[in-house]
This record gives sequence, structure tokens and C-alpha cells, in this order.
Amino acid sequence: MTFNKTRVFIDRGGTFTDCIAFAPNRDPIVIKLLSEDPANYADAPTEAIRRILQITLGKDIPREQPLDTTSIELIRMGTTVATNALLERKGESVALFVTKGFKDILHIQNQARPKIFDLEIAMPGVLYETVVEVDERVSLVGYTAHPKGKVEDADIPKDDPSYVKGITGEWVHIRKKLDMDGVKESLETVFNQGIRSIAICLMHSFTFTAHELQIAQLAASMGFTNISTSSQLSPTIKLVPRGNSAVTDAYLTPSIRRYIQGFKSGFDAGLTEGGRVQVQFMKSDGGLADVREFNGLGAILSGPAGGVVGYALTSFDPENGTAVIGFDMGGTSTDVSRYAGRYDHVFETTTAGITIQAPQLDISTVAAGGGSRLFFRNGMFAVGYLISPESAGANPGPTCYKKGGPLAITDANLLLGRLIPSYFPKIFGKTEKEALDATATKRAFELLSKEINRKGSKKMSLDEIAYGFVEVANEAMCRPIRQLTQAKGHDTSKHILACFGGAGGQHACAIAKSLGIKTILIHRHSAILSAYGLSLADIVHEVQEPCQETFDLKRLNNISDRIESMSKDSTELLKKQGFTHENIVIEPYLNLRYQGTDTSMMTLKPHGSSDFASVFIQNHKTEFGFILPDRPIIIDDIRIRAIGKGSSNQSASGTQVHKEIATMTRTRIDASKAKSIESTYWAGGRQDTPVFMLSDLQTGHEIAGPALIIDATATLVVEPNCTALITTEHVVILVENTSSKKSTSAGDSSSVEKDPIMLSVFGHRFMSIAEQMGRTLQKTAISTNIKERLDFSCALFGPDGGLVANAPHIPVHLGSMQEAVRWQMKHLDGKIKDGDVLMTNHPAAGGSHLPDITIITPVFSGGQIVFFVASRGHHADIGGIQPGSMPPNSCELYQEGAAVKSFHLVKGGVFDEEGVTNILVHEPARYEGCSGSRCLSDNLSDLKAQVAANQRGILLVQGLIEEYGLHVVQAYMHFIRENAEVAVRNMLIEASKKASPILEAEEYMDDGSAIKLSIKINSKDGSAVFDFTGTGREVYANTNAPKSVTYSAIIYCLRCLINLDMPLNQGALQPITIIIPDGSLLNPSETAAVVGGNVLTSQRLCDVILKAFGACAASQGCCNNFTFGSGGKDKDGNVHGGFGYYETIAGGSGAGPTWNGRSGVHTHMTNTRITDPEILERRYPVLLRQFGLRPNSGGDGLFRGGDGVVRELEFLEPLNVSMLSERRVFRPYGLAGGEAGSTGLNLLQRKGQPAVNFGGKNATLVNAGDVITIMTPGGGGYGEKGDVKATTRASKRKSGSAGSAGASKVSRLGGGSLGAMEETQRDF
Repeated sequence: MTFNKTRVFIDRGGTFTDCIAFAPNRDPIVIKLLSEDPANYADAPTEAIRRILQITLGKDIPREQPLDTTSIELIRMGTTVATNALLERKGESVALFVTKGFKDILHIQNQARPKIFDLEIAMPGVLYETVVEVDERVSLVGYTAHPKGKVEDADIPKDDPSYVKGITGEWVHIRKKLDMDGVKESLETVFNQGIRSIAICLMHSFTFTAHELQIAQLAASMGFTNISTSSQLSPTIKLVPRGNSAVTDAYLTPSIRRYIQGFKSGFDAGLTEGGRVQVQFMKSDGGLADVREFNGLGAILSGPAGGVVGYALTSFDPENGTAVIGFDMGGTSTDVSRYAGRYDHVFETTTAGITIQAPQLDISTVAAGGGSRLFFRNGMFAVGYLISPESAGANPGPTCYKKGGPLAITDANLLLGRLIPSYFPKIFGKTEKEALDATATKRAFELLSKEINRKGSKKMSLDEIAYGFVEVANEAMCRPIRQLTQAKGHDTSKHILACFGGAGGQHACAIAKSLGIKTILIHRHSAILSAYGLSLADIVHEVQEPCQETFDLKRLNNISDRIESMSKDSTELLKKQGFTHENIVIEPYLNLRYQGTDTSMMTLKPHGSSDFASVFIQNHKTEFGFILPDRPIIIDDIRIRAIGKGSSNQSASGTQVHKEIATMTRTRIDASKAKSIESTYWAGGRQDTPVFMLSDLQTGHEIAGPALIIDATATLVVEPNCTALITTEHVVILVENTSSKKSTSAGDSSSVEKDPIMLSVFGHRFMSIAEQMGRTLQKTAISTNIKERLDFSCALFGPDGGLVANAPHIPVHLGSMQEAVRWQMKHLDGKIKDGDVLMTNHPAAGGSHLPDITIITPVFSGGQIVFFVASRGHHADIGGIQPGSMPPNSCELYQEGAAVKSFHLVKGGVFDEEGVTNILVHEPARYEGCSGSRCLSDNLSDLKAQVAANQRGILLVQGLIEEYGLHVVQAYMHFIRENAEVAVRNMLIEASKKASPILEAEEYMDDGSAIKLSIKINSKDGSAVFDFTGTGREVYANTNAPKSVTYSAIIYCLRCLINLDMPLNQGALQPITIIIPDGSLLNPSETAAVVGGNVLTSQRLCDVILKAFGACAASQGCCNNFTFGSGGKDKDGNVHGGFGYYETIAGGSGAGPTWNGRSGVHTHMTNTRITDPEILERRYPVLLRQFGLRPNSGGDGLFRGGDGVVRELEFLEPLNVSMLSERRVFRPYGLAGGEAGSTGLNLLQRKGQPAVNFGGKNATLVNAGDVITIMTPGGGGYGEKGDVKATTRASKRKSGSAGSAGASKVSRLGGGSLGAMEETQRDF
């Protein structure tokens, strides 16, 4: 390609800024520099261009001098400016305008907490500075949960202007017109506060935009400089992510504009508006935008997106179609993605705790990069995590950067001889011209080795320790790759690994070996591929409109017209940017889903046809493994992706490299041709390793590993049993299959020596199995409870039925599932066969409450059960006296629905649909006043999804056994348990020293029943007796809790008190003896009602346990279970179809010795999501009038308890409603002088009548116009208000846990009053 001026492509990453420039008549210029080096330059991209111009112009250019752009034609940039502003909360001051009643909706989000064992519940704050409630309200007409909710045009009142048809085709009822006078007054107030950026998000504005646009127009006329409307930025249903999108854009766009303006200020007038230089930025969707069109919402993945484009266009061969995994390992983190001929996009993502709706490339990030810190704690190696992700960053950087930083992965590779200082860029130290400091790295590892060898049974050399950290990092990076492939039905081994990023080449071979991948492609610009990818990218314009029509191929006229209109507008926009019609490609998409499900799939129009449905059905079957032929297909959105193919792009072809590999003549290069020979550590010991310069190698050269290949910006590690082949544009590494099938017989696991490295690796692998089971279940399930609320758990169990690993799902399931597995083992006693799948939910058989159905599958090897896998999911209805099977007034177990101790759901590979139908439908209906399941089809679909999830777990366990051998896998199962046991024993010993060997607490349920606990700790061996003697009797109500629920509460609280990132398993209960009196509230009879025990008593159990340890004040102590629905058996015995809806509602969390409680969040034993307000109103005949925080409901103190919430619903037709709640009588306690939180309150207001107290546990039939208001409890406060000394101690403890370089680590005992526990952990 010929060109007359320089083209510059820059990727500003978190640690390094990479730049590649193409200038006339010379080789590409590559620049790599630190992203932050304030002592030497203000802006890394500007500095990179200055250095380029010095090379192209052949003269020195002072840093303070504006750069002359005469010789520059094009600048393209990918930047982390937006991401950093989001992470560091350094964006613009923003005011949010939102519908009245929802001012706190973006604080509450989906009410789930990100880390289930974090008592502090540390979550990012909201992005806006102030919020304005707008007095307006619209609602959708009709609902989708039942056919009778469908509305035809004829049903709408004629000549009533309050009814209008929205963009989606749905009718909208304007219940309250926009109060423009009030809006103007609010805008003036905000303006006078100095805020110039606003975000607007009103209920149902995805289909009714008028009110948002009116506010935006008024704001513009008043001088606001940035106005982000959710209906224009993200016209998709769901108030929370759409509101987040608008706020995020308002928060980031001004920052980006300032950055761009500051960047331009480093140049002459050529970069100003209408200047001679084209300036373009990479967007999160993989397309470029003109600098004038670049905004905050599209900038979040600007940096990583360039790398995806780079590897996609240089590695994928469309002729053979082999999919490529992108592996981008940088200094701070690693990004993984997949390309199979088309960019995979996702449309709802969470970044820095903010969930947004916007098209983004499907990129998974793991906190393991070259700068990821190294930790040794609790006998295990950890990389990047102690309690939260931690990286050395660019400043100070790893130890070897000479800025006093901690040990990091880069240091480990340096010590192992995989990085050679004399070949590494000399950009360190005060002069920016010094090499990596290998001596400092070695000293730090020597210090670390003393700690490891002092505590470990196996003495390890420095090399073995460094190699161990690299292995652990590799396994951490393999996890998201497995999830990206295996979890979506793809065989990981049948991919090519495209490796790039500054640190990627050092780990590529190990990653490929672990995943079974045979071919690695490393582009010659791999270390700067994100920058190089910018040179290949296209200009992209995206537009999306909501829709709500049923797909019908015979009646697509309206959809086709909208596609044509949107395509025309997009084409005209690109033409204005200089593209001709021939260079514009239009990609039409429909976002499709099956009716009644929540999983939509963006579906590309097939070539030469409009049959989107056929493509959708095939995609659905590929990803989820099933289709629903009896359900209509719904169109949620219409999307147009308009691509401008630029003539200024560099050319690239993935086909070329594959043809070269197949046809080239190869010449083996031996070590005699090496630049040098270095001592490098590999598995088994050090070897003399040849070092080759990539610039010295020619196309066709072949190098056998072990070897190092080095160019100006990267080191490529060629491991033993790998071969590197040099092609025109790539280094191709061919990986030999060195794995041999291990013995699957039991062997002697006692002969396996515990290795702290493998302990960490197996911790990752066991957890990954449970996580992938969970993803399979979520994807293949049908019900809202499992697919959207995520009310399920998946886990792996040993042959003894004890827990090995669970994914971080629902805490109340943690300890109880193993009781269910063990009960089946004892009950069936050797009669479980390969291919059997067992179903159970009975509380006497390890169940929690009846809607939680557990599916258990044995894993066989050599004819023996070697593991179990199990999944537990909350089913929407399993019969009983109340729709939703959560009756507040049940007194007998049969009233709560189907109860199953043991049933072979699958026997001999056959799913017993007839048998399970009898259990769910006919058996419950035998009892007076009870119905069978009201949604059998959903039950059957969810049960099959649970079976599929278990099958996924079996395959992964079998793969692990094949890889390592059964005796090794089972040995590490025991080691992992021992590790958890030791952690618990150490914590209990500390507790007995800090407080007392006898800890006691007592709390009362709202009915007066006591929960009494005495904990007796053996201070020598760390064992303890948890004695619940004195707890109240079984009640003739439903707050009885099965024993398994108590086990769950104990194991959950112990894990919270340890407060380190460690695997949770049966070992945590090994030191614990549990005494629960028969016939008590916590050990009831088999016929006792228990539905409230699982969701209410479990929460109060946590309060009691944490109170005994003095860890924190009480949280809300309730799940606030709210159910409504219709259908079932009437008084005459006739069965009617209907629907059910169930939700649990957030409250306040308890404060602790160093933190305020979180408001509006789920706590302790649950973590289910709540349905988005717009989805709720579309599906059901209800109007959500308010969902916000309940001011001052948290207890006061030195640290305040979190506030509860207020949730107010109006019903639009007759429905059965029930409420099951606690803490309506006794307040959540405060600690250490802190005040108690407020009790909850439930109100019922019949239409036209005053509100009455509905009580904590009640049910009724409501009519149209009736209103239920639920006010949830607040959390207790901690400490006496104004205690200056306590504040100082808390501040010191906070700063001591942050992980500053070289600081000694402490781990609080749940942050409790027992003080800070000294942890066997140091930072290096």
C-alpha cells in the first residue's frame, strides 16, 4: 500500500501505551512506553507521536513544543481513559432525572451483592451527584404472563389521548403527564449547583420517548452542555441498565471530550475541527468512530477492542473456519475472546460495578497480567487476588521496575530466566533508560521463600516458587477461556490460540497445553496487536430500535420497512464521512427470543433471505442444546450495523498464514545459531536455553523448544515439546500432545504429596466445574426464578457426599446440599447406578424448602462412584395451597406442595416424565385445599436443565481425572478440604484468644421463639461445639428450619469470618460439632411446614452466629418473600390455568467496626436478583409505584446500618397475594453501642380505603386498584456515635488492609470486635 504521510495507531493500556506508525518508504515504527510517567511526560500518546516524528523527521522535538502535523495523515487510538475514569470514579458531576418513585433505583440495581461472603458488602457508589424525581408516569397496556393479558387495538378506548402506541407497537397509557414547570425548576436548581451534564431515564422510555425528549430540549435551551437520554442511547427495555447507560455516558463523555481537547492541545491546528489530520477512536463494539462521534458509552472497551480486531483479521482463515481464541495478556489483566468469522457482541455488560446496555465485543477479563501481584496465604499460592483484584500497575510496577513495587508475575518470569534484562526495553528507573532489576526480584523472592518454607511441609527452591506462581496464573487465565468455549458448547481443543499483549508470549505454550490446543499464532506485532488492530479496523455506525412483535415470515412488511429506513439513515451518515455506496456494508439484525423466556439472541439476516427465525432456531440449539417449537418467537429489537470499509486501512488476511504453514519449506535452526544461551527454568529444572532474535530469523525457519525468541517489544517462550515456525507475518508454535491418559483407578491417594502450587490449581479447577454447571443451568432453564433471578446453586461432592466446591450462588444451599447427597447415599445404599439421576426436595432428606428441588448425579469411574454433582433450583410452583408455593400461613408440609424424598428422575438414561408429572401435579392435589403445580411445563424444562448442568459437571470431572489420574484428583479433594479445615481452626483459635473460648448469643423470632447458641472453642486445636440447646420448640407454622439449613448458616458464617479468598467445602465444618435438640425449631418433625425456615429462620440464624462472634450488627434478618399469581384449583375442585410470580426483596445490611452497612441489598443467606421494573410491568398486571430506599431505617452509630427499601405495587386485576417476612416485631440489633435498625412493615390498602397493617405473614385476594406497600428492615448500627478513638482504630485498620507495597497484611475476623487477626500472609 502506498501513502504520502504518516499514519499512527495507538493503544493506551493500563500499564503500557503501544504505538505503531506507518511512514512512507520505511519499515513500521514501533514505540512502547509507560502509560503513566508523570515525571517525564504528561500524556503517553502525545509522547509516542513525538518520538515517531523525531524518527521520521530526523530531528529532536522538545516535549513542551506543540507537534507539527504537516506530515501526519491519520491518527487512530484505543484508550482506557473511559475505563479508568469509571474505575477510579473521576468522571463528570451528573444529575439524574428519573421517574418519580425510582430515585434510588440505580443504587439498588438488581439488589444482589457482588461477593457473597463479604460482610462489608463493598460496592461502587452511584455515578451521579444528585437525582431529580420527575413527576410523570406511563405504563404498558396488557401483560404477557397469560393469554388473557393480550390487548388488541379494539380494546383501547377511542379518542382518549392518554393512550398512544409506542415504538415497539405496544399500547402505552399516559397516567401522569410530564410536569414541565416542575422540570424547569429542577433544571434551574441543578444548573445553579454548577452541574452541566445530565442523564434522563424515565419508565418505559424505550417505547415512549416523548417525555425524555421534552426534558432534553428544555435542558439544551438552558445551557446544559451534555445531555444523555436513555431512549436515544440505549432504546431497550430494562430501566436499570438503560438508566446506568445514560448516567455512564453523562459521566464519561465530558471527560473524554476534555481528554481529546487536551490531546489536541499538544499539536498544531491540524488536529482542530476541520483540520488536515483524521482522528478516529476505537469503540467497544470493534468499530471506529470519528473523534466528533466518540462518546463515553461506546468507549469502555475501546482499548481491548483493537486487539480483537487485530487477531481476528490476521489469524482466522475463512476457508477452513477454525475458530480462534484471542488471548491478550497485558500488564494489569488478561482479556480473552473468541472469533469464528464474525465478531461476537454482548448487549448487557457490567464494568466497575455498573451494568449498562450497549453493543460491546464479548471479552472476558481476568485479574491476571504481568503486573498481577503474588500472594501466599493459607498454604496456597494466589495471583492477583487476596480479597480483591490487585495489580502493581505501571507505577510503581513489579519489583523489577525499580520503583519499590511488589512481586508480580513479571518478576516470576524474570527469575525463571524467561525474561532477559539485556533484551528487555530499557525504560525503567529515574532516567527511563535502565534495565529490569533482577537482583531486587531475587531478594524479594528469597524473603517470600522463607515464609513459604516455614509454613509448608515441602521445601521449595526459588525457581520452584516462581514457577508455581506462573502455573497458578496460567490456570486462572484458562478459566475464562473454558467458560467462553465449553460453556457455550464448543470444544476448546478445536481452536487456534492467537496470543498477544506484552506478556502473552511468555504464557502461550502453557495455556495451549492446558487447554489441549495444538496451534498458537503470534503475530509479529503481537506485543502491540491492539495498536496494530486499529490499522485494520473499519468505521462502524450502530443504530437500534425496540420492537415487540411476533416473528411471522409471511407478515414482515412492517419490520422490513423499519430495517430499510434504518439502513438508509445509516448509509447516509457514512456517506457524509466520505464513504461511497460500494464501500458500505449493512448488517441487519433482529433480537429474537422465545415467548415466555428472557434469553434473546441477536440474529443476523441470512444472505438472500428474510428467514431470521431459522437462523435463530439453529443458534439456540447450538448454544443451549434445545428449542421450543411450540412457542412463538418474539422480536425485541431491530439493529443495524453499518460498516464503512476504509481505503486507508492496512491489509491483513488470516488465510495467508495457514496457506504458508501448509506449503512452506522448513529449515531447522539449532542452538549454534542462537544470539546467546541462557539458563532458564522449565518443569523439572533449569536448562541451557538458546535465545534467538526474531529479526535474525527468516521465513521457514523452525526452532525446537525450549527456546526464547525475542523482538523489540516481546519475549516468546517456546516450551519443551513445542516447535516455533517463522512465517511472513507470524510466529507459529505447534504444540505436541504430550499428555498420556492417566490411570482412572482409585490408586493410592495417600501416596500423593501435597503441593501448594497444585493445591491452588485444583482449587481453580474444582471451582470452574461448579461455575460451568451454573452457566449451563442458567442458559438451559426456562423459568424466571432460575434464568433471571439466579435462584440456584451447583456444586461438586466427593464419594462420601461431602462438599468439594460450590460456585458462589445462593448461600442457604451451601451446607444443605451435601446433606441431601448423603441422605440419598444412605437411603439407596449401593443401589445407585451409572446413568441414574436422583430428585429430592424433602426437608427430612437434606432439603431446604420444597420449591428448592435438588438433582443429584453420580460420577462413575472404574465401576465405582468417585464424585457426585448436584444442582438445586427454586421452582416457580410445585403445588400447595398458594400460587408460587410460598404460603405464609402453611402449618403442615403437604400445604407447601410436592414433597419428594427420593425419586429416580432418570434411570437407565430415560427421563421419567410420567413419574415426575404424577409427583408434581397429581400427588399435591390429593390434599384438601391444595393444587398440583400450576406451571408443569416450566418445571419439566427446568428439571431437564438441571440434568444437563449435572451432565456438564460429569464431563468436566471425567476430563480432570483423565488429565491427572483419579488418585491425584481425589488426593487434592482431601487436601482442599484440609486447607479449609486449617483455616477454620486458626480462625477459631484466634477468636478464643481475642474474645473468649465460650461465645453466646440469643435472638427471638417474631412469634417469640428463641434461637439460642453457645459456642465452646477448644483453644488448643481450634475445634468448636455449636450448641443450640435452649432454642424454641417446633412451631405449628412454617418457620421451622430443617437441620441442613443450620449447617448452611454455620458454614456461611465461618467463611465470612475467615474473610479470605479460599475454596469453601466440607472441610470448613470438620472442626465443628453441632448440637440441635430434636423437636426444636431447627430440627423439626418430618411433617412440619418449613417454607419460612429456609428464607426467614436461616437469616435469623446468621444474626445469632455473627452476634456470638461480635462480627457485625444484625442485617435485615429476612428475605421479604412476596408472591402473587392466579390459577390453580378453585373451591369446587376445578383446575384453572394461571401464573405465579415470586420475589425476595432487599433490605439493610449491618454495620461493622470499620464500615457502614449497605442500603437496599440482599444479605447473608440469599443473593437473588429482582426483576427489572419495566420487565415486571410488561409481564404482570401490576404497577410498581415506588421502589426506593427507606430513609433512616438503618440503626445509628459510629457506623450506620444500611437502610431498608420501600416497594409499593398497585394491582390491575384480581390476584392472590401473599407475604412471608420476619423482623416485623423485633428490631435488628446494633453492636458495641450502635442502635438497632427499624423493623419492617407491610401495608395493604384496598381501593378507596385507608391502609392497614398486613402483618408479617399473610395472604389475601386483591382487586384492581388495591395496593401493597412493603417496607423492609434496616441494618443495625455499630459503635457509639462520636467515638473518636474507635474511628481512629477503624481508619488504621482500613488502611492496613489495602495492600500497599511492602505492608504487613491483616485479616479481620469478619471485621469484628475481636480485632484484626494477624494472617499468615505478607506482600512481596
